[in-house]
Amino acid sequence: MLPGGVFRRTATAFGARPGRAAVPVAGRERRGLPDCQAMRTDDFWQLIDRARAGGGGEPHAVAARAVALLAERDPEDIVGYAHHQARVLSASHKVDLWGAAYLINGGVSDEGFHHFRGWLMTQGREVFARAVADPDSLAGLPQVRAASLSGEEFSGSEMLAVPWDAYRRATAAELPADREPAPVPDLNDFWDFDDEEEAKRRLPKLAALFVEPPAE
Repeated sequence: MLPGGVFRRTATAFGARPGRAAVPVAGRERRGLPDCQAMRTDDFWQLIDRARAGGGGEPHAVAARAVALLAERDPEDIVGYAHHQARVLSASHKVDLWGAAYLINGGVSDEGFHHFRGWLMTQGREVFARAVADPDSLAGLPQVRAASLSGEEFSGSEMLAVPWDAYRRATAAELPADREPAPVPDLNDFWDFDDEEEAKRRLPKLAALFVEPPAE
């Protein structure tokens, strides 16, 4: 069965802060986000690295530090951050990564998968990129291995709200909507995340941690 029921494409995942509509502001930004040349992909991840170094390991602490750092930048940089975040979320919208999140968190909806990737962002660029390329690599993270025993779930909704919170703090206005939102990839190769044999085939390391062993 599909996690969370039938898959729904949501604007929340890529174009607006969860729970809030993006409100255009005055000037040229009323037409949508300006060209995002002020921040590069390297800048995006370097800011997250600084937030990780200064904000503690918990997602809410990393997010709070990221908001503070980003709010010190020009509004164009905040817009650029939002643009890169949307691209990162689009690139990571993959079935096997969703399956990995499903195993680790003991089930996850489409919104839960979105929040899981917010947590994954707080782990930094290298971990994020490796997980997108090979979701089973998450089995090597100490906190994931610990979660297989403790039942801890991973979510980082606060991290996803960083550009909206930073823009509001810096400008007292709402971050404008992206006029060219990142596309939501089609997911046509869903598999039954509750199928233990399929999980073992696709994600053997994670399955060894989170799938119940067969009864003897």
